Amino acid sequence: MSAMGSMQAETQHIQLSASLVVQQVLANGRNLNQALEESLHEKAGWISAQRAALQDLSYGTLRNYGRLQVILDMLLHRPLTDDRVRFLMLVALYQLQYGKSAQHAVVDHAVRAAQALNPRMSGLVNAILRNFLRNREVLLEQAAQSVEGRYSYPRWWIDAINAQYGERSAEILEAGDQRPPMTLRINRRLNNTAEYIALLERHGFSSVPIETDALQLDKPVPVDKLPGFFEGLVSVQDAGAQYAALLLDVHDGMRVLDACAAPGGKTAHILERSSADVVAVDKDETRLQLVEENLHRLGLSAKLIVGDASKPEGWWDGIPFQRILADVPCSASGVVRRHPDIKWLRRSQDIPGFAAQQLNILRALWRLLAQGGKLLYATCSVFEQENEQVVAAFMTHQPGVLRLPVTLPGDMDGQLLPNNRHDGFFYALLQKIV
Repeated sequence: MSAMGSMQAETQHIQLSASLVVQQVLANGRNLNQALEESLHEKAGWISAQRAALQDLSYGTLRNYGRLQVILDMLLHRPLTDDRVRFLMLVALYQLQYGKSAQHAVVDHAVRAAQALNPRMSGLVNAILRNFLRNREVLLEQAAQSVEGRYSYPRWWIDAINAQYGERSAEILEAGDQRPPMTLRINRRLNNTAEYIALLERHGFSSVPIETDALQLDKPVPVDKLPGFFEGLVSVQDAGAQYAALLLDVHDGMRVLDACAAPGGKTAHILERSSADVVAVDKDETRLQLVEENLHRLGLSAKLIVGDASKPEGWWDGIPFQRILADVPCSASGVVRRHPDIKWLRRSQDIPGFAAQQLNILRALWRLLAQGGKLLYATCSVFEQENEQVVAAFMTHQPGVLRLPVTLPGDMDGQLLPNNRHDGFFYALLQKIV
């Protein structure tokens, strides 16, 4: 095979692999990270550029799936009988609309991939993609007439955001459709913001400070390219997530609990900012190993316990904590630009289930808090049913709770909305006064 033919085969293989990853998520309900990891595991010989291309196509197609599906439905005269070809065309449409590859090459690779999947469908794939290119502007305009095509979310999600945020809904939905920024957290035990900015500049990377310990890179880079990453100088953590350690107000010598701690970013940040006695708990032993690995890289230590935050009687030693971080499981609706599969895997009926679980955890952990101590309730959600409503339900039936003010950009009573500086998070700081 010629060098040109080999390159075409590789590109076609990437396109086809991405369509299979997308199919795993949308048709089989698989987690995107797991599906992508399995796909990449089978391609150990791929170079970093090929692996990055597969990730981009998979994430990008899912991020824009709602809009792409509306367009594909308009282009088709009847439903497709082969899901494999449908997902292939969705990936190709993403490339044609959002990618940088030559349009003729994208179409050619998709036709060849369809030939491998279902030879009878290759002509249809060619016709559909070329029709899109001829009528792109009209199709995009027509797709935007529906809210699913305009915002690329399921209808229930759009309705929930509209009901809660009104005129701010569009900016929230659009923020979730963007590529996320890459934000770093400086390990202040080993360096400071100014020193690390200078180190980045010496390696050809530009960044801007956006919060106390946070730097945002102009362009994302692989972590192995970050100077000093493996020596513990810096970690990757969204600026919104970094508020947890600041709001928790930990001082040296305090006994601190980080519940639902994996993968350990907030645990590490607490320890970078104080000499505290930290206990990190997570019910998933495999994910708790990530906490250990992160702490080891940063030169930090904490007591790690496999345990269920809603059932502390199985692991708590009876000694109260002065500070508790309740970073509870949630819909992750505030971080969908990093996990676009969430938009399509979540269902409206999932949200009450999360809220019930969150309230159970909050009630269970409150018993572990020392008098005068503070508990920070945190989610990466923008749905009030998981946030304000959970806190209100807790305070209604729990005596001796004082809700303390938190200072966040946007000043929405602890609700941080996603934008170009951070993801969406919610924080409520509660103090035990009796």
